[in-house]
Amino acid sequence: DELIAHLVDTEWDDRRSRVVSRLMKQARFRYQAFFEQIDFQLSRNLDKNMMLRFSDCGWIEKGQDIIIEGPTGVGKSFLGSALGHQACAYGFRVLYFNAIKLFSHLKMAQADGSYEKELKKIGKADVLIVDDFGLQHLDAQSRLALLEILEDRHGRRSTVVITQLPLAKWHEVIGDPTIADAICDRIVHSAFRIELKGESLRKSYGGPNQ
Repeated sequence: DELIAHLVDTEWDDRRSRVVSRLMKQARFRYQAFFEQIDFQLSRNLDKNMMLRFSDCGWIEKGQDIIIEGPTGVGKSFLGSALGHQACAYGFRVLYFNAIKLFSHLKMAQADGSYEKELKKIGKADVLIVDDFGLQHLDAQSRLALLEILEDRHGRRSTVVITQLPLAKWHEVIGDPTIADAICDRIVHSAFRIELKGESLRKSYGGPNQ
């Protein structure tokens, strides 16, 4: 009986490991970053208690959003990737996109007729991570695509936006005031906010920062 129980546990662990590996591969993270690697000793206004509350992925089950904001080099992408890896470990489907590449990808999809299919794929992800949002102004096609994505996910699926852009400048980058209001209404006003501060950590770490 003990041997059978051990074999069952081993098989379950192997299957779970394969599932998590597949989820991480499908997510296409920018960094291999994990919660255990987050350095809470750094002076950058990172709330340890808030991050630890995120670790059980309850925010995903509730369809809640997170905005990670701060200057370059303070570890925004690393934190976003750590949140995504944690989600995969709990069995959630995650998609990670650089914002510019996301909008370029969707424009190509519109051109080849696969736009609706791509939107459905994004909509099914339990967590959508959009990195480097706001590095360039959105054209009409991109802002409508973003609104459509957020409208489909609002209150049902979680979205993480990583940005250097202060929230006060989102309207300027999005462009159209009416659409900007609609986008902000669907994510900014209800999202958890991680507002990082301080100087770049890349000099200290020499690479992806924590």
